[in-house]
Amino acid sequence: MPNIASQAKRDRQNARRRERNKSLRSTVRTRMKRFDAAAHKGDHEAAKLAYRVAARELDKAASKGVLHRNYAANKKSAMARRLSSLS
Repeated sequence: MPNIASQAKRDRQNARRRERNKSLRSTVRTRMKRFDAAAHKGDHEAAKLAYRVAARELDKAASKGVLHRNYAANKKSAMARRLSSLS
């Protein structure tokens, strides 16, 4: 336990942020898995929709600092290449 009030507050803030970040990362991973599943089936329309949703979630997470922007860009690029290979 911290002896300093400001450190106690910082610990509470960090705990809230950690939970929020964990939730956002989980959502991003789920969306990417849904895209992978649709692409694996070869369903172009479903993959296209899943790509849009996943790209949006990646951008949100990157803008909030949960994910690095280059990580998000690389994932979006790889998904876009895979999507274009389906058609």
